[in-house]
Amino acid sequence: MTPEQLARLTRLRHTLHAAPELSGAEHATARRIQSEMEALGADRVLTGLGGAGVAAVFDSGCAGPTLAIRCELDALPIPEENDLNYASQVAGRAHLCGHDGHMTIVVGVAMELARQRPANGRVVLMFQPAEETGEGAIAFRSSPGFAEISPDVVLSLHNLPGLPLGEVELPNGAANCASRRARIRLIGRTSHAAAPQDGVSPAAALADLIAELAQLGGGGAVRDETYALTAITHAVLGEQTFGVSPGMAELWVTLRTVTDARMTSLRQSLLERVRVKAEAYGLTQEITYHDVFEACTNAPDAVARITAACHAQGVTLRPSAQPQAFSEDFGQFAKSAPSAMFWLGAGEDHPQLHNPDYDFPDALIPIGTGIFLQAIRDGLG
Repeated sequence: MTPEQLARLTRLRHTLHAAPELSGAEHATARRIQSEMEALGADRVLTGLGGAGVAAVFDSGCAGPTLAIRCELDALPIPEENDLNYASQVAGRAHLCGHDGHMTIVVGVAMELARQRPANGRVVLMFQPAEETGEGAIAFRSSPGFAEISPDVVLSLHNLPGLPLGEVELPNGAANCASRRARIRLIGRTSHAAAPQDGVSPAAALADLIAELAQLGGGGAVRDETYALTAITHAVLGEQTFGVSPGMAELWVTLRTVTDARMTSLRQSLLERVRVKAEAYGLTQEITYHDVFEACTNAPDAVARITAACHAQGVTLRPSAQPQAFSEDFGQFAKSAPSAMFWLGAGEDHPQLHNPDYDFPDALIPIGTGIFLQAIRDGLG
């Protein structure tokens, strides 16, 4: 990568950072990416994949496999707390997970493919919407345009604070935990606060469930298929008034497991605990699920491609024996082709993902681009 190319990509990253868009509303971001791909002479640019998704095809014109690289378009509903000249210009929204950097890396791949196509097969660069809600990859794969892509392998990356800058961590097998948010409603009957005995208050049931559900998963280190975590994230009891004994309570719980099978059993345990507690206190109960992420598993063939690319690029590689606790909807692509995601170190002391002072390190742009391009050269010539 020339200094001029790196400078151009850095400017693009800063432009994307300043104009964040939330999941499902990444329309201006998608138009910018579409414009970049068209300007670089992609052989075909597909739009509207799963909403705002974009896919750019760079075709050798010769028979061969299709290698896809995926990144994300969306930002987060969190105010930024950075004194940057390219800080978010949208109140309450910011690129605090590094998706601006991930997009930029993939645009860097396109810059090289514009200069030289692969010798065989095709490269498809996929810019996916709505990763943060867990809805984007499913919608992207369900789009009619995805059938035209039909990848043979899919690769992706995510930056990772806590890992030394520019180093790679690569799990073989389980890569990201499954997770979902359970919204529990307990419904009783209000009464005057002077006569609570004439109503049905969910207060005691809520208190019991906060204690019991927090212990349901057990937590611990993310090591094997038995791992499970239940985190209480929000609770509401009645209305904000002194004169009414409450008739409603709401409890939000995040469930997290290494495997989808363990998630099923954890969810069944939660359902039973809530059912029993509601019956004991004469309440009705409702449970809905939100932000559902299935487990993400790296395929051996795809892992081997990333491993070889890192070695060829002289990038320090740390094999990982355990998955990340945070979730990713990238695992959906494993239903279409062997896939793998690697973690690219953002620095040992770098602010954590989703922290208000997080910013993607520009130093990762040439490293991530180089790994992907090496995998393309190794696989397609």
